[in-house]
Amino acid sequence: MGIPLRQSLAILGYILRQRLREVERYPLVLMLEPLFRCNLACAGCGKIDYPEEILDRRLSPDECMAAIDECGAPVVSIAGGEPLIHKEMPEIVRGFIQRKKFVYLCTNALLLSRCMDDYTPSPYLTFSVHLDGSRDRHDTSVCRTGVFDQAVEAIQKAIQRRFRVTINCTLFQGESAEEVAKFLDDVMALGVEGVTISPGFSYEHAPRRDVFMQRKASKQLFRNIFRLGREHKWRLNHSSLFLDFLAGNESYSCTPWGNPTRNVFGWQRPCYLLVDEGYAPTFKALIEETDWDRYGTGNNPKCANCMAHCGYESTAVNDAIRHPLKALRVFLQGPKTEGPFAPELPIRYSVDRSGSGNG
Repeated sequence: MGIPLRQSLAILGYILRQRLREVERYPLVLMLEPLFRCNLACAGCGKIDYPEEILDRRLSPDECMAAIDECGAPVVSIAGGEPLIHKEMPEIVRGFIQRKKFVYLCTNALLLSRCMDDYTPSPYLTFSVHLDGSRDRHDTSVCRTGVFDQAVEAIQKAIQRRFRVTINCTLFQGESAEEVAKFLDDVMALGVEGVTISPGFSYEHAPRRDVFMQRKASKQLFRNIFRLGREHKWRLNHSSLFLDFLAGNESYSCTPWGNPTRNVFGWQRPCYLLVDEGYAPTFKALIEETDWDRYGTGNNPKCANCMAHCGYESTAVNDAIRHPLKALRVFLQGPKTEGPFAPELPIRYSVDRSGSGNG
């Protein structure tokens, strides 16, 4: 596993406190998007399609601190856009660390080398570098050559300076298990702490929609990857049961409130991947006024092929709390890679003749 013991114990303690208080819906990770501006234009992301006046907006340090104080999550994932463009990002990170929140600063690493002096190595700070596979695969994904090499150079520099570094890898159409296994071997050799990996979600405003995998293909790809990985020591930054879910062995429902999103518009309903569902003015309003039954696989056609960790990692973690022996078995043995997939969740929305949802 790629999650340090200190962090795992802090998250476990937080979950147990919520359960003792009988809190029904609580977040594990605050997804913070303090800006949408980016220095790349990736094929699978439509964040930079907003008008210039929106791209120029920023969440202030005070707004960022208010967001974590509102929701209380133990982990903050700072995304965007490219967070390192934000001139007040060092102050924002320091504020979270002072609150003893575990911060994952998500970056394409193009600015990381020149910004590194603004940060101090800490067990609470991780640079989460976006790499979608090998050099050719990643540069194609981000639509610019040379980005992979710049990112690797920044990763090596950060590790040398004793920063925590992880890789955030999204898999798209056309991946092979052998290619992904080789990539995981290579990044492990770099010395990164772990890798976050999941299939890309067919983002509503993505410039290209043909790059995303269907749900069955995702499950088979992960089974093939995990089969190859039995002899490798990959540090995957996930719970064992989320990996089991990726391999098609769990019929999990989504837990969208587990990773709530705060961005320049407010608290996004229901998660950062669905951008046209509206916003809540406060975290309390998000939790209490969102019709959560309208979302997730089986409940909404927009969610049909989603297997993203922002929706299902929280489900897996809560399942592990309820069934620790099952989680331990998968941790020790790895996900099952043979046999039938677990049943899909029933469809609760109507489908018209064209195949699009009417629910």
